[in-house]
Parts: sequence; structure tokens; C-alpha cells
Amino acid sequence: MWNAVRAPLAAQIRVITPDQRGLGRSPLPETDREPSLDDAARDVIALLDKLELDQVVLGGCSMGGYLTQAVLRAAPDRVGGLVFIDTKATADAPEAAQARLDQANRAEADGIDGWLADFAMPLMFADATLAERPDLVASTRELIEAQPASGIAWAARAMAARPDSLALLRETDVPTLVLVGEHDKVTPVDQAKLIAEAAPNSTLQVLPDSAHLTPLEVPDLVSRAILEWYPRG
Repeated sequence: MWNAVRAPLAAQIRVITPDQRGLGRSPLPETDREPSLDDAARDVIALLDKLELDQVVLGGCSMGGYLTQAVLRAAPDRVGGLVFIDTKATADAPEAAQARLDQANRAEADGIDGWLADFAMPLMFADATLAERPDLVASTRELIEAQPASGIAWAARAMAARPDSLALLRETDVPTLVLVGEHDKVTPVDQAKLIAEAAPNSTLQVLPDSAHLTPLEVPDLVSRAILEWYPRG
């Protein structure tokens, strides 16, 4: 999902996109522990250790924003800046958490073919994108359907269990960029405003003509916003 953003960013700054456990080439660990973003955060910290990076600007979109908050909670000294894209810092309401658990159970029982993409696609993009950009819609559907059902189930349970992070952000005085699509139905503009209000050193930008997956829908706007904001020196 970062391919269209990577090139313009990498022309000016180093870009690292970790492989999320269970959703790419990194397998889920064999453990009886309940799914937790804290474990995924430890993966990111281990990668920083391996690459000998003491401090980075850390960010993510949607679940990537939740993972960013988990890394910040575990190792605040490793974070020199934050980028939150189409995400939120509040915990799930009980009904939202239950919906994630229901999706996890269905993924494990039935797989994800057909139903998951059909459910997700209307939420991912603005109506105009769905109507006028069939190639993007098709390629995103392929991304969704390529995910292992076990990874989808793990991620859904981990997200359902995540804590509220607004107090954490209030205590984090690093440069923070908050981006959100103006038509985002999943984590709407009001949620982005909550992040920006909590983070003391924040910049909020609402991206036009886009919804929940702005790195795919408007990658030029995302990369430009990051480069114009990026803390240097």
C-alpha cells in the first residue's frame, strides 16, 4: 500500500516499511498468548535494533496508526516524530470491538474470500473513486484478498483489545503530523482532530477527494504533506 508514496519520500529521506506479522511474509508466532499490538510493536523495535536506528519518525495508516501508538507506549525514546494517517487514538466502543471479534471468528471459520473485500471496499474510498477509478479499486481488492485469514483474525483481535492512547499522546511532545481523508467513514475527521488536540506539537491536514486509504487514493498529497512537514536536522 506504500508503493506510490515510497518513491517521492525515498528521494529525500530514508523510508522503511516493516512487514506486518501475519499479513505479509512474516508469519504469526506460535504462541498461546492473546493477540496484542504490543507484540507487533516489539517486532518494530527489534527491526530498529537490527538496523541500528536509535530514533525514527514513525507512522502508519489505519491499523498502522494503532501500531505506532503501541511502539510509542513501549519505547518512547525511539520516536522522534509521529505520522498518523486515517487512524484514531481512542479505544473501540464495545460494539465496535465485538464487530472485530465477529470478523475474526468468521475469517477463521470461513476464510475471507469474497465477503471481506465486499464489506471493506465501500468504506475504503470516496464515492467518486469507487465510481471512476476501477483499476485502483481492483488492485486494492487484490491486496485485501491476498491476506491470510489467520493474519486477518489476529489483527482484528489485537485491534479490538487496544487501549485508549489520548493520554499517551498528551505526554508526547514530538512533531506530529495528522492526515485524514475528508470522506473517511472509518476514522473520520473528528477522530483526527482528537489526535491533533491531544498531541502538543501537532499539525492536522485534511486531504480532499479521499477517504480511508489515502496512501493509495491520493499518494501525491500524502507524500507532499509528509515532506513539507518532515522535521529535519
